[in-house]
Amino acid sequence: MTVMAQSLKELPGAMSYRWWALIALALAQFLVVLDASIVNIALPAIGSELHLGTNMLGWVITAYVLPFGGLLLLGGRLSDRFGHRRLFIAGVGGFTVASAAAGVSISGEWLLVARAVQGTSAALLAPAALALLTKLFADPKDRAKALGIWGAVAGIGSAAGVLLGGVLTSSLGWSSVFFVNVPVGVLIMAAVPFLISKDAPSERTGLDMTGAAAVTAAITALVAALAGTERVGWSSPQTLILAGAAVILLSLFIFLEKRVANPLMPLSIFRNRWVTGGNLAMFLIGGATTALFFALSVYMQQVLRYDAMKAGLTQLPMAGALVAIAGVVPAIVKAFGTRRPLAASLILLAAGLIWLSFAPINAAFTIHLLGPSLLIGVGLGGAFVSGTEAAVHGVDDDEAGLASGLVNTSQQIGGAIGIAVLTALSSARTESLLEQGVSQPQALTSGFAWVFLGAAALAILGASVVLTVIPALKKQ
Repeated sequence: MTVMAQSLKELPGAMSYRWWALIALALAQFLVVLDASIVNIALPAIGSELHLGTNMLGWVITAYVLPFGGLLLLGGRLSDRFGHRRLFIAGVGGFTVASAAAGVSISGEWLLVARAVQGTSAALLAPAALALLTKLFADPKDRAKALGIWGAVAGIGSAAGVLLGGVLTSSLGWSSVFFVNVPVGVLIMAAVPFLISKDAPSERTGLDMTGAAAVTAAITALVAALAGTERVGWSSPQTLILAGAAVILLSLFIFLEKRVANPLMPLSIFRNRWVTGGNLAMFLIGGATTALFFALSVYMQQVLRYDAMKAGLTQLPMAGALVAIAGVVPAIVKAFGTRRPLAASLILLAAGLIWLSFAPINAAFTIHLLGPSLLIGVGLGGAFVSGTEAAVHGVDDDEAGLASGLVNTSQQIGGAIGIAVLTALSSARTESLLEQGVSQPQALTSGFAWVFLGAAALAILGASVVLTVIPALKKQ
């Protein structure tokens, strides 16, 4: 039992303190996930006011994703080293200030710097938040419930980005997509010191800064290579150089981790098959869901001609299904262990994606989209909850931040690779059909169908990995 959990249990109404603390942690995670997508709808308005071209607008997204994905492992290890609550509060503070700065941007350069600080702060708070959750809820039954809420919030954040982005941009202007973070961040920072006791930093001395620099540079190079493929192509010198640098730096990181006294990421953590299987699953889930939300949003607006508000509202059934199943999954995990619910959730996700791939160019929402949306929501809810549970199962307290940073990193890199590969396939399919004289709506629809089928393939692969890697008959 951790010192923090003991101190909470000594307080009157300790259970309520823990669950209120979970709300604060989940809200912070919601902001982190939301900010990866809420800005998309606002990009045209941002470009018009700040005089940004198409290439620079892409960097409004990339400036957030690069430091977020690249610094997650370091952020997790820093929280282990200096205290999870301390790093969480610092991350929320930085994220809040950077959000306010982004909202008052007077130039593109100002906005990009603010977005980079947002991403860096998110890399601090996200792993610290999940590590705090695993410490607060040491009992497997309570932890499963807490992770159910956590998974639901993460999924809702992904789905809500389009809806909130459309509502806020159309009613209050593009700055509001950043300002919305400020009051929530202030509330979280005010509440956490009263809800969560200070946790003791790790007894390990020293910090593997060389390894941190190598892995951060490797992940940043990889994400930058993938983020740029849509603009410059897969065979461009930029893509090849960045990808080659990522491979070299990752190899250097592994070499260093085997030889330093206090490695940033002890490779022994992968001896835990739940951690290995959970991270592989979250990598593939990230790839499938990032591509799904991008393609579905564009399909609804470019093919079905939904406006931003309507496109966002159509995400609500999926989000509702996700929340409903996330509340049930902890009981299922308790009864059957992590392995089977996670594999089943991925199969349901794949089934919903395959169903969605049959949507025509004149799809009616209730006939063609509602059914697959609900099935996808059920699959995502189960996969997020059980996948996160697997990825942090059996991890010692002094490596909780590392495990949390690792699962977030897996999801972010999976998302970057998934959207880059699947959108490239979609574009190739669409261009091929256009060259054959097929109408643009039909060509786009067919291209998006390839994205949905590719995402389904990732989900099926994830189910196979789970059944192969995660041990059977282990109940939580």
